[in-house]
Order: sequence, then structure tokens, then C-alpha cells
Amino acid sequence: MKFSATFIKHELQFLKPARTSRGEMQTHVVYYITLRNGNAIGVGEAAPLKSLSIDAIDGLEEKIKQFCLQINKGIHPLDLDIEKFPSIRFAFECALKDLENPTEHILFDTDFIRGKGIPINGLVWMDSSDEMLKQAFKKVEEGFECIKFKVGALDFDEECRMLETFRKKYSHSKIEIRLDANGAFAADEALRQLKELGRFNIHSIEQPIKAKQIELMQEVCATSKIPIALDEELIGVDVMTEGKKLVQFIKPQYLILKPTLLGGFALSEQWIKYAEEQNIGWWATSALESNIGLNAIAQWTSSLQTILPQGLGTGSLYKNNIQSPLKVKAGFIIYKNFLKWQSLNELEDKNQ
Repeated sequence: MKFSATFIKHELQFLKPARTSRGEMQTHVVYYITLRNGNAIGVGEAAPLKSLSIDAIDGLEEKIKQFCLQINKGIHPLDLDIEKFPSIRFAFECALKDLENPTEHILFDTDFIRGKGIPINGLVWMDSSDEMLKQAFKKVEEGFECIKFKVGALDFDEECRMLETFRKKYSHSKIEIRLDANGAFAADEALRQLKELGRFNIHSIEQPIKAKQIELMQEVCATSKIPIALDEELIGVDVMTEGKKLVQFIKPQYLILKPTLLGGFALSEQWIKYAEEQNIGWWATSALESNIGLNAIAQWTSSLQTILPQGLGTGSLYKNNIQSPLKVKAGFIIYKNFLKWQSLNELEDKNQ
């Protein structure tokens, strides 16, 4: 089967700077890759994150151009040398799935595309503690029953006071708290900090220490009263050769699956296989993709057997996101199939 390939570059603009313990982002560059086979069209999104994705490199756009040229010469997208480019692999995988269905941007035929929502956590971005509390209270008022706080950038005692204030208003029987440290805790302080945080009845904390400290991470997972979720720890790991050994050694309580950073759905499902063999839980999370990538991840997630709140609420962060049927309401992401997708031709026209 012969394909033709093109791409469009798009710079997403945040409504307000997105802050984590790794720094601040005001824009995020993504690439929409289109595959054509006759009259059939499929679209995927490559959205590598600076300082996190292994393929967030200078010259990535030139690599995408080269890959498209190779496809146009007859090479199948998944036969390309893309092992070191997980976001591009994800984009090609999505575009191929999109090609299978004549309906625009439908990759998986599940109840999600017929209106059944997926429960998601309400994400609270880094800010002052007062502003983070305002965000969290607003999320609860909007119907979220699981709130995820980004932590690690403020003074630790201040973050504890913030969580204490939140817990005084909302008990753990009413609202679940997740934390995401993005590797911010120092190796010699992590266990003490996790013990202190334990009094707030935390569901889980993502990546408390920096990745690639696997002996320490094993100790943290074995010792912490707060369940540990691996996130950055999985990025850049060859799941087929190293994934099972990593999961068996560290023994976390959860895995966080970001298909853009892990190389697509097939490789993410391999992580799920290893997790479930060890009775380890998991959930999927978007990685600041636009609605094109978010839609693909949400549809994929809906095809799997999971009931935990997912991390799929990032679509409303941008001023200039692609208009789509995706909506967030009362703690769910919903696909409203009576709404239309914005045409990517509009972006192409603007960029010319």
C-alpha cells in the first residue's frame, strides 16, 4: 500500500504560562502529519515536549520532512527508522488508525465517540499557593472528584499548608487528591517529604524523584505510604527489551502512560501488559498535545478496560487549539459528535 505524506507546523499558545517544577512554557510547537491513500486521509500529531521528550531536538522539523519524503518514495511509515522519535511514531500510528475509518478523526469505534464520557482528574497548575487553591476549589465546583496538584516548585511547607487547607474543606471520602512532583524531590529528602504528605490522604504521587535513580526509586516505592506512579521513569526506555525488568525491579503502584512520549499505542500497551502481570495499576495522560492528539489518546483509552480517572483534561489550556467535539464537563471528557472539527487547511493557509 502506497501513501503520500505532508505536515503542518502549529505553535500553540497557552492562555497563561504553564508552570511545573521543570520550568515555564508559554508556547508549544506541534506538527500535524497527514497520510493519504487514494481519497482516504489520516492525521496524527507529533508534539514533543522540551526537556522531557527524547525527540525534542533541534532539527526535528527537518527529520519530519525527511520521513515524509521517504514515505512519498514508497516506504511504509512504520518501516522508517523512527525508534528515537517517539512523538513521530505516535503521529504515524494515529494517522494510520485514522485512515481505517472514513469518519473524520475517528480512530477507535467505542462508546466514547457516541457520547459516553471518560472520568478525568482536574489539573491544578503551579502558581502561588493561594492561586492553586482557587484553581482546585473551582475544579471541585465544576464537578471534578479527583484533583491533581503539580507540586515541587514552591516551598515544601507552603505546599503542605495548601493541601491542609484543601483537606479541611474536602475530606478524602469526597475528593481524591493526586500529586505530580515531576522529579522535584531531592534524593535525601524524598522519604521524609512523602511521610509528611501522607497525612493528607493522597491517592498517589507521580515521579517524586528524578528518573534513572532506580535503586532509590525502588526504596521509595517499597517505603512510602503514598502509592508511587512512574512517569518520566518510562521515557526513553525500550519497553520491549527493558520494560519488564524495570517494572519488576522498582515495583511501583502505578504507571503513567503518555503515548506521545512512549512511542504510540502499541508500545504503551506493552507497558500495560507488564503492569498488569505485576498487579500494578495505570492510567493514561495527555502530554499537552492539541485536540488532535488528545482525541486520539482519549479514544484509545476508551478502548481499554480502566475505571480510574484519566489525565485527559489539557485541551482547554490553549488560546488557539484546534476546534473539536471534545468537551470537559463535570469531571468527564466527552466527545460531542454533533460538533465539527476545524479544518487543518485553515492552519495551512495561515502559515503560507
